[in-house]
Amino acid sequence: MSDRVFIQGELFVSLKVNEIFYSIQGESTYAGRPCVFIRLTGCNLRCSYCDTQYAYYDGQEMDIREITNKVALYGCPLVEITGGEPLLQKETPHLISLLLGTGYKVLLETNGSLDITPVDNRCVRIVDIKCPSSGEKDKNNLANLGGLKDDDELKFVIGGREDYEYAKDILNLISHGSSNKIAVHLSPSFRRMEPKELAAWILNDRLNVRLHLQLHKYIWIPEQKGV
Repeated sequence: MSDRVFIQGELFVSLKVNEIFYSIQGESTYAGRPCVFIRLTGCNLRCSYCDTQYAYYDGQEMDIREITNKVALYGCPLVEITGGEPLLQKETPHLISLLLGTGYKVLLETNGSLDITPVDNRCVRIVDIKCPSSGEKDKNNLANLGGLKDDDELKFVIGGREDYEYAKDILNLISHGSSNKIAVHLSPSFRRMEPKELAAWILNDRLNVRLHLQLHKYIWIPEQKGV
């Protein structure tokens, strides 16, 4: 999907991009901050609650310099690489390193099925662990848990009690010290679960996690693209 070629001795790297837009960060510990989003095309999972199915195939090839030039137009220091699944494209780590080297704070949102180790350690890696209601639980690459840095983050979309118990089991796999440092988000599946119910479970179990709401879905209509 991505490619690199040499033209007159100069390296040109391209990626397939679904959209680049400027909006309010709706997820992670950076929620509420203005952010430039680079949504890459393609995903290897088909989660039952997916809200970006339009990114499965639609997109255009863009040279990496075209991408960074468009990002620069927004004058925003925070950039998120998302999808689809951005790590399907082999040049994504190159794009991340280039943005970091230019001075941006870079977030990567990944579905947790692929190895995150090729990604620059300066990047904040937000790893989504798929719970049973997603239909893709068996695709989790749990080896990623051992490579998380203190500033990386975990996200679980919770659709019911089975998902919640699964998330607790996964958190038990992380060492006690690391789990206290890494931000862990439990997000009620939008329109499938009431946030107050999940909040009650978290409080009852005294979990060291964050109740996470997808802020952008409360600001704009959930089906709207480019937000």
